[in-house]
Amino acid sequence: MEATQSLRWYGVLAVLFFGIVPAVMVSLLVAQGRTPSAVGFLLIGGIPLVLAALVAVVRGFAEADPELASRRLHLGMALVAGADVLLLGGNYIIRAMSS
Repeated sequence: MEATQSLRWYGVLAVLFFGIVPAVMVSLLVAQGRTPSAVGFLLIGGIPLVLAALVAVVRGFAEADPELASRRLHLGMALVAGADVLLLGGNYIIRAMSS
């Protein structure tokens, strides 16, 4: 078994559960008007980060060289973490300041 096999699956799971799901949840909160409208501006930066993470993980998943695959997967997971901080942390801060 290849050394990066588990890293590949963790990258996919990270993008799904920590990237796409929070972006959709925040988008739904904004669309339904259940959060301050300023949270919508966080989506301008958060969604491209999630898409870039998705691209990095897909490229890492398809890469044959284990070293390059590891770099791309780590980059994808770092982008997901940045998107989480921006979307979820920003949502919390804006909500705390508005109430």
